[in-house]
Amino acid sequence: MQFSQVIGQQAVKQNLIQSVRNHRVSHAQLFLGSSGSGSLALALAYAQYINCGQRTENDSCGVCPSCLKISKLTHPDLHFIFPTTTNKKVKKDPESALFIDDWRGFVTATKAYGNLQAWYEHLDVEKKQGTIFIRDAATILRNLSLKSYEAEYKVMIIWMAEKLNAQAANKLLKLLEEPPAKTLFLLLAEQQDQILPTVLSRTYKVKVPKINDQELLRELCDKHNCREADAHDAVMMADGDWPLALHFFENAEEEKYNFQTFQQWMRLCFKVSVTELIDFVDKLRPLGREKQKTLLAYGLQVFRNALLFNNQLVDLVRLPSEEKSFNEKFAPFVNPANLLQMSQLMEEGIRQIERNGFGPLIFMDISLKMIKLLKQKAPTAIN
Repeated sequence: MQFSQVIGQQAVKQNLIQSVRNHRVSHAQLFLGSSGSGSLALALAYAQYINCGQRTENDSCGVCPSCLKISKLTHPDLHFIFPTTTNKKVKKDPESALFIDDWRGFVTATKAYGNLQAWYEHLDVEKKQGTIFIRDAATILRNLSLKSYEAEYKVMIIWMAEKLNAQAANKLLKLLEEPPAKTLFLLLAEQQDQILPTVLSRTYKVKVPKINDQELLRELCDKHNCREADAHDAVMMADGDWPLALHFFENAEEEKYNFQTFQQWMRLCFKVSVTELIDFVDKLRPLGREKQKTLLAYGLQVFRNALLFNNQLVDLVRLPSEEKSFNEKFAPFVNPANLLQMSQLMEEGIRQIERNGFGPLIFMDISLKMIKLLKQKAPTAIN
């Protein structure tokens, strides 16, 4: 991957390029930022640039043998560690080396912008969570103890470094502090507070901010050959996350349907119109399980937005004007007395649908309980 293929992040790109040109490459760097902001894309572009045989002032050449191998994620001096767990293919002792072909397919398909949930879905691990195990740390020690095959730098990319378990992290401390010559550690993480302080203290931090709205807008318009007005709402809701912007744009009709349907649903619950509610939930029958789950997940987002409105954090609610107006009007009906129960209703509904529950019956049950919850008022403070 070249820097020119990374969306936005001009300041970060320039700092990385300058570090190579000034021969001031820190041997262990921690890229802090969401996957949707391009931290993995930046790491790959950096690895390609630092080992390019014909790099220019601003980018790798993209055509030399090193660039071609890194772009295909097959360079012998480019190594990856990432969270894994058991699945149908690997039934015990999971580690990154056993999933390297899956990883290459995932990074290629997402163009290095996939998040952790998408990775778990790619591996088909169901509800299990991934970890970076001590077995992975042993692989790192083994790979980096060898001389590089052909590149100037051996590069070890540890994706989602907060998933390093304590044993694995402790095993790497000495290597992070005193790595072999021409070895580059690139740790990528979203949540700094979940990384061991001993690891943090041994890395140079590179902050990867959210992608600028204008850069997201330009990328969407170029990709879909559309007007800025057509992509504006998707960019606003994405809040600097490229995969989200792409999702909202490509699923604009579904997002609009969820808004209008949830709005109608809550109005019927507030009216206590049981007859109309029966007709309403019956119309949800043809949707199918995934769309029914998406509608319930949309409800969870409305409750989150209500919490933001109620705490005067309006700037954090990024929605089209009509949808934002509904969320603002709905917010007073969500309070500490009912918020948890409302959220649990939606979450339980999603679980029941996943277990092949009958959609209309599930939605009717939620509706009857929601009628009561919408009438609950916040408890009065006692002085």
